[in-house]
Amino acid sequence: MNSISNSFDLFIFLKDKNSIDEKYKYWWPTNNDFEVFLGAILTQNTKWTNVEKSLDNLKKLDCLELEKLANIDIDILVSAIAPSGFKNQKAVRIKKICQNIIEEFGDFETFKENVCRDWLLSQKGIGEETADAILCYSCHKEEMVVDSYTNRLLKTFGYEFESYEELKAWLEYGINENFDKIETLYDYDISLNMIYCRFHGKIVEFMKNQKKS
Repeated sequence: MNSISNSFDLFIFLKDKNSIDEKYKYWWPTNNDFEVFLGAILTQNTKWTNVEKSLDNLKKLDCLELEKLANIDIDILVSAIAPSGFKNQKAVRIKKICQNIIEEFGDFETFKENVCRDWLLSQKGIGEETADAILCYSCHKEEMVVDSYTNRLLKTFGYEFESYEELKAWLEYGINENFDKIETLYDYDISLNMIYCRFHGKIVEFMKNQKKS
């Protein structure tokens, strides 16, 4: 593997692999921000294919809306999201965070505009990775997501970090310092948020492909 000195080098290394589907401009496999929000919670400790089954169940129930999930019968929600595992725990947490969003922000659009990382981290069941996934992919804020794939990939290049925050800062710094160079690689206007989305997506897809080979 090539040597890298910063996250910009890693971004270039991964970009050359053309590993992400251009169908979704933010890489996450849906362009619906509320589905992304739910998916970020449901995907904890499970595969995305299981999350898709849960989301499909909620679609069939016509419940993929903030207000409907805030008021849904908990047993119906438990049954709908069963494919994602930890169904009782996740159902309670999803319903509660939807209620809290309405109480704090009024609606989902206002939530997307005004939510901060600390508020998300104060919610039951929302850790750093889930909070950043919601902020980056659902709210389109400038937050990089770190996951187990990221850690494993960086170890292959000889990098080890003591905390989530340290790795996140390392990833963001190289991108921010070289943002102008990254812009020139695209034939359309690209935001820092979109770069973070695609960077994380490239890491995930590259690591998945490594497992297959």
